[in-house]
Amino acid sequence: MKKINTILTCLLFTVFFIPLKAQDITLPAPDKKGGKPLMQVLNERKSARSYSQENLSQQQISDILWAAWGYNRPEQKMRTAPSAMNLQEIDVYVALSSGLYLYEASAHKLIQISNKDIRGLTGSQDFVATAPLNLIYVADMAKLSRREGDTIKDADLLWSYANTGFISQNVYLYCASAGLVSVVRGLVPKEKLAPAMGLRSNQVIILSQTVGYPGK
Repeated sequence: MKKINTILTCLLFTVFFIPLKAQDITLPAPDKKGGKPLMQVLNERKSARSYSQENLSQQQISDILWAAWGYNRPEQKMRTAPSAMNLQEIDVYVALSSGLYLYEASAHKLIQISNKDIRGLTGSQDFVATAPLNLIYVADMAKLSRREGDTIKDADLLWSYANTGFISQNVYLYCASAGLVSVVRGLVPKEKLAPAMGLRSNQVIILSQTVGYPGK
């Protein structure tokens, strides 16, 4: 009996005290066909600040991320948005109710960084905490030879701001085509968000972008 109790205790310890493996998400292949004509999408592109709390499907998230910063010429590792000097230094983080993820374009999957819901830290507006999806654009300055502890100057980030603009516009256009709404936000509490994301000192938050269904 004592031996059985010992075994049960060990099993309970295993269940409750050993950390669970991060739950990465392999996204379905993006749907690259269909959608509205480009001129109509440009006419319907807009920013919105009222969002439904309805979750997006994995297919929608897949399409959004591929449109934003996916590989459209994978054999050449070229993407849907241009990148100055092809540095591709922008990383797209995905804040969902289930946690924080990093979009890995080469495998078209989400790598879980944390199981904490940090959507409320991605902006100062109330809607960011309940909108289903917030994208966080981060410049990895290591790709520009900036090491941890180096001073990051505004001039160092010039191309990163431009590159993020291209990516976020792709999201806007996809949303206009798919019946979703979005808004890019520069007012981000970076001093709180960066540590919550576990960023290094040479990773710089550029902008954040909310995506979802329009609110009533």
